[in-house]
Amino acid sequence: MSRIGKKPVELPKGVTAEIKGQTIEVKGPKGTRSFTATDDVDLVLEEGSVAVKPRGTTKRARQQWGMTRSMVENLATGVSTGFKKELEIQGVGYRANMQGNVLKLALGYSHDVNFEVPEGVTITAPKQTEIVVEGIDQQLVGQVAANIREWRKPEPYKGKGIRYKGEFVFRKEGKKK
Repeated sequence: MSRIGKKPVELPKGVTAEIKGQTIEVKGPKGTRSFTATDDVDLVLEEGSVAVKPRGTTKRARQQWGMTRSMVENLATGVSTGFKKELEIQGVGYRANMQGNVLKLALGYSHDVNFEVPEGVTITAPKQTEIVVEGIDQQLVGQVAANIREWRKPEPYKGKGIRYKGEFVFRKEGKKK
């Protein structure tokens, strides 16, 4: 049995859910999100919570059970509090700033990198060495943060580059004379 799937998803205050067939639509103060579940699970709306139940004992039904419950929980969390990824930039001359809907990154290349902010995500640069990516879709927030980090991943010798806040970068010892 799925340990994750067994627990019902509690809906936070101000969040409502509506089930139509296999589609669940969750509305909250930050927006509206929806998810369509596979035919292997049933979605049941109980008072203040959503329960996910498998339709059989097949391996696929058990896999979808826990995954669907996690997706519904992410919908509820996204529309109530949202998701946030913080990035930090390390390196001499490396900096970031927002200009309208474009994130300008100076990362040691011969030109500045212009990163267009996709719809559904807000990016802020509170300091020149910090980037904050926020939104209601966890997958989109994580993908945008990964795309920004990909421009200059942290290197192992000096640690220069863009890293997630709190990320450990394994350091190597340089050449010796």
